[in-house]
Amino acid sequence: MKNTALTEKHISLGAKMVPFAGFNMPIQYEGINAEHQTVRSAVGVFDVSHMGEFILKGEKALDLIQKVTSNDAAKLVDGKVQYSCLPNETGGIVDDLLVYRIDTTTYMLVVNASNIQKDWDWISKFNSFGVEMKDISARTSLLAVQGPKAAAALQSLTDVDLSSMEYYTFRKGKFAGIDNVLISATGYTGAGGFELYFDAEQSEQVWDAIFKAGEPYGIKPIGLGARDTLRLEMGFCLYGNDIDDTTSPLEAGLGWITKFTKDFVNAEQLAAQKAAGLNRKLVGFEMVERGIPRHGYDIVNGEGGKIGVVTSGTQSPSLQKAIGMGYVESGLAVEGTEIFINIRNAAVKAQVVKLPFYKA
Repeated sequence: MKNTALTEKHISLGAKMVPFAGFNMPIQYEGINAEHQTVRSAVGVFDVSHMGEFILKGEKALDLIQKVTSNDAAKLVDGKVQYSCLPNETGGIVDDLLVYRIDTTTYMLVVNASNIQKDWDWISKFNSFGVEMKDISARTSLLAVQGPKAAAALQSLTDVDLSSMEYYTFRKGKFAGIDNVLISATGYTGAGGFELYFDAEQSEQVWDAIFKAGEPYGIKPIGLGARDTLRLEMGFCLYGNDIDDTTSPLEAGLGWITKFTKDFVNAEQLAAQKAAGLNRKLVGFEMVERGIPRHGYDIVNGEGGKIGVVTSGTQSPSLQKAIGMGYVESGLAVEGTEIFINIRNAAVKAQVVKLPFYKA
């Protein structure tokens, strides 16, 4: 089991620690619902240092990225971030990721913790371009400071004007007295906020500075449990649940990051799938009857026949109702369609709804 540089800090704060993607991670501190509401209404801090970071450098860095990712990274300019995925050669997804353009020949890729080695091997397989690749995951800490009060809570720690930063942009600057901190505004909660990438050796200094500066704003540490409920309310996919090696980006509603204006791994087959029409689609649904959907539960029709499977589900702290996502036959992926979730051998009524569930 790996630890982040802040594991002992979490334990001292009373966090409930669980194994996640090979790391010892805080799932909750005071409770998922309370932490969820802290992020929606104020500001909270997630230690997501388990995530992976790769630096790709060289004249052909963009060519390699264009080959292995589905989105069009040629659209990026310095200081911009792009959401994308790594298609595999059988119609599924190796991983979803963020692409940061540092400059014309330098990019940072941020990948999921459980896929660091898998992604590294996959990208390396296509590196016939002579691109220099560095895995900086182990020496990089990442904190996500999320919530409507995030900019106000952090502004005293940096000269970067946080309130002027646009969604999916980043800046490098001094933060908490440390040079060369990468500050980005991507977010996985729908509550606004920032991500801070810095040298792992500076982790406690940065953590302590954030909590001191954020004290007047009610800042609190937040675990991965609330991170999951927050992202689900926004309809954001989680790798391993909603997308994986068997799900196509088109089926997952990620056609907007699948650009057929360029050549990339498996582009031809995905284009053919789009032309032929999809057999299944990822949808959001709300429970009409009492019951909480969970990952792996069957989705059935009125006669009890299986029509799909739940990929994510929870009791939404913001909406006070049970919500979920899952794959269903394409003809049923229409807003308002009545479906049933098989919960403990009972078919419990639900309804397909438009994403996101939570609208700020």
